[in-house]
Amino acid sequence: MKTQESAVSNPTVLTNSVNRKKQISAILNKYGIVFIFIAMCILMSILSPAFLNVNNLINVVRQISFIGIVAMGMTMVIITTGIDLSPGSVIALVSVIAASYAHPGEYPLFVPLAIGMAIGAAAGFINGAISAKGKIPPFIATLGMMTAARGLSLLYSDGRPIGNLSESFMFIGKGTIAGIPFPILIFIVMGIISHIMLSQMRFGKYTYAIGGNEQAARICGIPVDRYKIMIFTYAGLLSAIAGLMLTARISAGQPSLGLMYELDAIAAAVIGGTSLNGGIGTIPGTMIGALIIGVLNNGLDLMNVSSYWQQILKGAIIVAAVLLDSRKNKKA
Repeated sequence: MKTQESAVSNPTVLTNSVNRKKQISAILNKYGIVFIFIAMCILMSILSPAFLNVNNLINVVRQISFIGIVAMGMTMVIITTGIDLSPGSVIALVSVIAASYAHPGEYPLFVPLAIGMAIGAAAGFINGAISAKGKIPPFIATLGMMTAARGLSLLYSDGRPIGNLSESFMFIGKGTIAGIPFPILIFIVMGIISHIMLSQMRFGKYTYAIGGNEQAARICGIPVDRYKIMIFTYAGLLSAIAGLMLTARISAGQPSLGLMYELDAIAAAVIGGTSLNGGIGTIPGTMIGALIIGVLNNGLDLMNVSSYWQQILKGAIIVAAVLLDSRKNKKA
């Protein structure tokens, strides 16, 4: 009792206690997703000893590298309070068109790569222009692109896969450098580039400003429409890169490729701390969010858990992440 009374009567002790709580809260807010990821890895290693096998861990990161790259662009879109439903269909369109220019002995490697990335960037540009200049909600604009791009991929390929790809092209999805799968290296490089863009450049500052308060951003002289178009264009480019890697990975251009990728990308971004209310989100957080999805899927596969239960668990995690975000916003 005396100790409690002295603590209450001593303002310095109270101040230190409050500051300590604030510091702990700030650390949890900033690094909470990292702690969750570490805890999940520990849990999966206990439940399945095969989880910590080096080859398995490399396989986990390789599998999520495709989703992770798409999720980086999705993060930027969501920060501006937008949404992009088209990545999966853009991946399919890029896949079939790039594959048709990637046959052995026909064109140099840069041709299918350049064509694929140009298609993705063009799709993103159209999404951004329709949303920003046409004043159409991003949900509707990208829904239209999702439907149109999937239809174009089926029309272009006549609904059939396009195979017979060159070895140099397939290296993008299957090759390794110093024992590290090439998709993982691309995932890391694009993560670094996207993080620098969002945290160190004017592009990122304006992205956060638009998401925080679009009207205030306009009043401050930020060219909101131009940056929205740029953000969607970059998101489309990232989808194209993922599409090229996936095509090389499966050795064929598939018009059905990328199904549900947009939802997994949204999940990775939200789990990684990106707020659906806009203005909040980081690339490292999204990358960890993608890793959490990969660890969850892999761990459940190793434990022979039904894929149906996996979908249910993934949905529950997404809802929980959104509820936590909602509570944080209410407190703020």
